[in-house]
Amino acid sequence: MPVDVLAIGAHPDDVELTCGGTLVLLKARGRRFGIVDLTGGEMGTRGTQETRRREAERAAEILGAEFRETLDFGDGGLSTSRQNELVLMDVIRREKPRLVITSYPEDRHPDHARAGQLVTDAAFYAGLRRIETNHPAHRPQHTIYFPTGIMHEPDFVVDVTAAMETRRAAILAFASQFHREGSEEPETVLSQKKFLDAIEARARHVGFLVGVDFGEGFLTKRPPRIDDPVAAFEGFEPGF
Repeated sequence: MPVDVLAIGAHPDDVELTCGGTLVLLKARGRRFGIVDLTGGEMGTRGTQETRRREAERAAEILGAEFRETLDFGDGGLSTSRQNELVLMDVIRREKPRLVITSYPEDRHPDHARAGQLVTDAAFYAGLRRIETNHPAHRPQHTIYFPTGIMHEPDFVVDVTAAMETRRAAILAFASQFHREGSEEPETVLSQKKFLDAIEARARHVGFLVGVDFGEGFLTKRPPRIDDPVAAFEGFEPGF
């Protein structure tokens, strides 16, 4: 059965850290979504690939995903090759999403930047009938982007206040990657206690931009339609 949304990240936990709350809200509204990780996170300093796989499955269950799939595009060396495009095109054609969400093609981590470009290109090419894969042509309505390591001013914000508890639980499912008292594994940026504090602070900041407690911001190359401009700014005070 087709999904409404396909969220695609370079690594396990990219989706949870950036758009997990939005996916929870979509699920509550009857939308179906799937998650695709382009790599298994095998180059991560902490944990193992098998640990990451189990954590990713648990996180997807918490968010309410219809499925989660891991592709083997090479953590730490993800490329925008034609071979990878064809594999991803076939996944998009198979699942028939109306909307694709992925990382913005400009980031500190090369895998994130390359993932954004690869997904953008594959989503377009998936609509060309003369490119043959195992499934018939399908082009999503649009591709939107979440920022990762580098903050970008959002084009629109989703109020995820009601989804924050579930979002936090999905993030913490990746226990091997984040701060644990007494852990003897090497410290990374993600394992510092302040990292998860910063992730929550980002959600608070983005939410503040639109007058809510928590938000997730997205970028888009085409503006979304707003049917009621008055309602879109409800809650703002003059001079906000």
